Amino acid sequence: MFRALRQRFEAWVTRGQRPARQPVRLDRRRIYILPTRQGYAFALLLLLLFLWSINYSNSMGFAFTFLLSAVALNSMWRAHNNLLDLVIQPSGAEPVFAGQDAQFGYRLDNPDTGPRHGVALQWRDRSPRYADVPARGSTTVILAVPAERRGRLRPGRLRVLTRFPLGLLQAWSWVEFEQDCLVYPQPRGGRSLPAAMAGGTGSGMGEQGTGSEDYAGFRPYSPGDSPRRIAWRAAARTDRLLVKRFTDQARPELWLDWRLLGMEPIEPRLEQLCQWVLKAEGEGCEYGLRLPGREIPPASGEIQRRRCLEALALFVGGDG
Repeated sequence: MFRALRQRFEAWVTRGQRPARQPVRLDRRRIYILPTRQGYAFALLLLLLFLWSINYSNSMGFAFTFLLSAVALNSMWRAHNNLLDLVIQPSGAEPVFAGQDAQFGYRLDNPDTGPRHGVALQWRDRSPRYADVPARGSTTVILAVPAERRGRLRPGRLRVLTRFPLGLLQAWSWVEFEQDCLVYPQPRGGRSLPAAMAGGTGSGMGEQGTGSEDYAGFRPYSPGDSPRRIAWRAAARTDRLLVKRFTDQARPELWLDWRLLGMEPIEPRLEQLCQWVLKAEGEGCEYGLRLPGREIPPASGEIQRRRCLEALALFVGGDG
């Protein structure tokens, strides 16, 4: 019940907020403060002390009660100011595979001359990640967000909170950014790499030859091609980078083809293709990827790996 009430209150408070593109500065209108469990217990203790002092007309009891009340009020002021004017800025998140945790980074900037202690970021009901922000400095907090499905993952709304200095009160705010992380399919499957085929429409595994044999025309440039193979004169006429092809260098091409997986469901196909991409890259092969509506020419290297994995992550469609 308490969680449901908290979620309704959060939705009501943040109903006008939109995901931000720029860093967010926490002003007074965005900061809220309430007692913690320890704070409520402390308030009950003050009430009992006050009633005891009235009952026995004890001046020392009154003095002690008012002193503790002043400490609580000062704690409220310090907790609020610990977040006031704090600047939160998101940073990029590296792609992950489905089933892993995406690591979202956030930089906390402190424009004041005093340090900020015990500032935390929290995603949903996970444990807060605390950090201290130096005076006129910054620090970075990393939040782990589960990546359950392929595609683009958005962390959504985050809670910025502090219980500094005594833990009696919690000041908090909410922030949300236009930030996402690319999630690749989970690499799994029981099939081995398909056999390479001679010829084809891609760049081929052997088109990095010397160019001293039978000339076979041009093909579009693909990332990873050697600059020495680029036909600069032809590129100047067509405004496109073209690469020379030679028939004597045409070795078998490795194509990771969607159609090779028959009638399997979409997600198992993508997972098997993902495993093939990683295996082909690990073995140093030049490989291409064929999906319905898209074809990535054969190449190798980190750029090719990222292109293929991104195509698998963002694939939308059915058989083709």
